[in-house]
Amino acid sequence: MTKRTIDHYTNLGLLHAERSPSNYRYYDISAVSRLEFIENHKKNGMPLSEIKQLLHKKDLEEAEEIDVLELRLKIKGLQEEVSDVLAQLDKKDENNHEYVKKQVSSESMSLIQALLLLLN
Repeated sequence: MTKRTIDHYTNLGLLHAERSPSNYRYYDISAVSRLEFIENHKKNGMPLSEIKQLLHKKDLEEAEEIDVLELRLKIKGLQEEVSDVLAQLDKKDENNHEYVKKQVSSESMSLIQALLLLLN
């Protein structure tokens, strides 16, 4: 593939490049799979405008998958934090209550409050 073709795809928004201080374009490793995707669809006669739409849809789907994964990790962290808090609260010790107040994030506190509302 020629530099001109890659520049053309970049200008059309099919590829994304970072710029160096000296204005060179740098492509990450995902550009290779995007180029393969573009070339495979071009060989099947698909116009670049449709390929661009497919790539946009693919990017959105990947972003949603990343968002879901991040949310799952965040929920897991909050669950662990709540479990720690509940374990400390079960000890019924005044020092533990102070420890809990220092350890609970605002997100965990919101989660605890929401859970308490659901339980009532």
